[in-house]
Amino acid sequence: MSRSQETQEQVLLFFLISLSIGLIVGGFWWASGRSVNDVTNRLYQQNRNSSSKIVDRARNFAKVNNVPSGIFNYGGSTTWAPIRKIADPIIQSNWLRYRLRYTNPVYSNPGSGTGIRMLLDGQLSFSQSSRPLKDKEYAQAKQRGYSLRQIPIAIDGIAIGVHPDLQIPGLTISQIKAIYTGKIFNWQELGGADIPIVPYSRKEYEGGTVSFFADNILGDEDFGRNVVFVRDTTDGIRKVSSNIGGIYYATTAEMIYQCKIKSLPVGRTPESLISPYQKPFIPLSKCPQKRNKVNKKDLRNGKYPITRRLFVIIKQDGHTDETAGLAYTNFLLSDQGQELVDKAGFIPIH
Repeated sequence: MSRSQETQEQVLLFFLISLSIGLIVGGFWWASGRSVNDVTNRLYQQNRNSSSKIVDRARNFAKVNNVPSGIFNYGGSTTWAPIRKIADPIIQSNWLRYRLRYTNPVYSNPGSGTGIRMLLDGQLSFSQSSRPLKDKEYAQAKQRGYSLRQIPIAIDGIAIGVHPDLQIPGLTISQIKAIYTGKIFNWQELGGADIPIVPYSRKEYEGGTVSFFADNILGDEDFGRNVVFVRDTTDGIRKVSSNIGGIYYATTAEMIYQCKIKSLPVGRTPESLISPYQKPFIPLSKCPQKRNKVNKKDLRNGKYPITRRLFVIIKQDGHTDETAGLAYTNFLLSDQGQELVDKAGFIPIH
């Protein structure tokens, strides 16, 4: 056999082997119904989706994954205070190197709105909110080159509190709106005694509860000139407890357990009033030995008309703060965390 013939046979053999491999690979992709681009796109989508999900749902705090080390500032909603009080010390005892530091704003009052602003300004690692993010906050984050993410961890209700001596069966949503927009000025108009109404509220731009109340109760109307603004819920409760004509609103977890004012049944109509506390009502004279409890059944099934969700707000920028926010979320979404959410007076999301 000549050298040229041998070379031609080698080339032919190489071609046949290459063709066979190509047919086998092509048949594999054909049989699986996917092209190379399909698989590439699928893998990209899987990675993209996995990065946007919660890392895990652990049984307890000790089982949570991807907990970073460091000092992490967080802040925001005052509604979250009962959860912070009960859950955070237990988180710290399980993860000594994951150190949480609640940070108050310097020039304004604490609340969901101020917490989100502090997060956008780089003062916090993550924030807590009792209202959803607003379009302008998403836009501000985008302008800064990252995105914000809200993750719900609990359901909450808003209770309407009045002086213990005020005798009134309850309020409808429309009556609450009329009080806070300055259309009703005396309790006599609502079946009570001849007593001027003094509505108290925190400022809208600071608190998530106030923002939610304005959006869902007041609608397209503003607070009336009769509204007296207070620093926080403690201040609001104190003022109502010393003014028989006063009225204030706040999270059920804060309002129901305290001993100074009583919470009213609320409904969409006078015939559908739902109590925010478990019946029978325990007289405040027996407090603090005995306290009223939140009506979790009707908050959970939606019969109580003023409910909302609580969120952890995370800055998605790929840095350690994002990991810290996800870890905190996973603590609260764990079985142990949801039990503590329930113990704090809120409705677990799971």
